[in-house]
Amino acid sequence: MFRLFERWYKRKFSDPDSAMLLIMLLVSSLLLLMWGGILMPAIVAAVIAYLLDWPVSKLAAMGLSRGLATILVMCGFVSVCILTFIGVVPVITQQSINLIKETPQIWAGGQDWLLHLPEHYPELVQLTHIQNMLDGVNVKIVAFAEKLLSASFSSLAGIGMLLIYLILVPLMVFFMLKDKTELVQNFTGLLPTERRLIKQVGTEMNTQIANYIRGKVTEIIIVGAVSAITFAFMDLRYALLLGVLVGFSVLIPYIGAAVVTIPVAIVALFQWGISPEFWYLMVAYGIIQALDGNVLVPILFSEAVSLHPIYIIIAVLFFGGLWGFWGVFFAIPLATLVKAVSSAWSGPKPADPVAQV
Repeated sequence: MFRLFERWYKRKFSDPDSAMLLIMLLVSSLLLLMWGGILMPAIVAAVIAYLLDWPVSKLAAMGLSRGLATILVMCGFVSVCILTFIGVVPVITQQSINLIKETPQIWAGGQDWLLHLPEHYPELVQLTHIQNMLDGVNVKIVAFAEKLLSASFSSLAGIGMLLIYLILVPLMVFFMLKDKTELVQNFTGLLPTERRLIKQVGTEMNTQIANYIRGKVTEIIIVGAVSAITFAFMDLRYALLLGVLVGFSVLIPYIGAAVVTIPVAIVALFQWGISPEFWYLMVAYGIIQALDGNVLVPILFSEAVSLHPIYIIIAVLFFGGLWGFWGVFFAIPLATLVKAVSSAWSGPKPADPVAQV
């Protein structure tokens, strides 16, 4: 067994570039695990910088200086954020409050429907089973409400962190965009000389992450806007709130679409019951999801490395468990990183006869 492992190690890591790539990955993972929370503002700034680098580069290519292009793009980005906060956030907040107020009525209606099931299907459903299930669910709801209330009080301490994000993140984004070339050169200077595979994987991942962030943000905006407009056109209550939820659900491939269907269906069922309007809405929602998965995603992510759905789901579960929201957000790029590293280690070495042919 030891010799088998030794042969595998020599085959994979006899090349100094492979060993340096492994060390680079281990050091990066250790830094994220130990100081990921402290570095989170920098990670958020890097995500925004990846998003805004494309318009800055286009303006620079038109003849503007990198600094002026950065200032123009940052002003536009901040203006959009402010307008969104002023125009959309208050509506979403009010709809959220109204939905929370009506949640007891929705739950009461659901309990009443469940308790009447034994009358219609006495051979399949027993009243005692329904009552036991509802008692258990009610206990869990009370416990969840207590945790939510305590979390809301503890989150007051996060106001200071929010101010840090509002001040530091825009500054870091500005300098990341303005001094991109200098920062990349400084980082490259820290890398070891044996960096052929590091450069290979880094170049591939830089393109993948940039395309992914721009594509994912575009997908969130398009799917969320189309869903909100469709819900409002069909006169569904809480249309904007549910549209935003549908938009953000695309962050979690496959799982998000299934989970967000529940609140959409519950609100529609509470508003219309089992009626033609309910089924019209569910058909329209299904069409949106189908167009997103079969038309929008292939267009936005045409340059992305194809990954099997099972690998994507495993990546979402694994990296989401490690780093929460950002782990879920970067699940696909991180899965692509694993694939790129595996391909780099499995590929021919420069001295191999195969590589020379």
